[in-house]
Amino acid sequence: MELCRFGKEDHPAIKALYSGAFPANERAPFGLLTARARQGRADFWVIRLDRAAIGMAYVVTRKDLAYLFYFAIAPSFRGKGYGTGALKAIMERYRGFRLFLALEDWREEADNRAQRIRRHEFYLHCGLHDLPHRLKEASVIYAMMGSGGPIEPEEYKDMMNRYVGFPMRFLVDMRIIP
Repeated sequence: MELCRFGKEDHPAIKALYSGAFPANERAPFGLLTARARQGRADFWVIRLDRAAIGMAYVVTRKDLAYLFYFAIAPSFRGKGYGTGALKAIMERYRGFRLFLALEDWREEADNRAQRIRRHEFYLHCGLHDLPHRLKEASVIYAMMGSGGPIEPEEYKDMMNRYVGFPMRFLVDMRIIP
């Protein structure tokens, strides 16, 4: 298994994975993701197994912060250790960074609460820990997990302002809630 840069040949498979793995209200436009990666504002990774694209990771960086914005493994490869291997490869790739991610809060009542709990346990198993803040992106509030140290609200705001740019930074509410 290896991490490879996203390329045009990956577009159909990765776009389909992205659309299937994340609810519509949690997805940024796919064209925005690819554009920001081309501009050097994010790293777009394809997780490959024997040349086949089996997953994706999208990481926004700023200084010593690395935000695992999107991470998904194709359904037919889940539960077989590929997600763990991919996440560990990402953690190795961003060693020296304070890596963090946002996830649906497993402590809240929800139709998919069992899935949320499994996802939280997966990230714990991979070495991430719960962070004390919550994260608001557009209309969704998430729990946060990470490794390497705390993430301060001002650091996140600076990172995302650079990532989304003008005028989007004024149009989309993205902030850490202490």
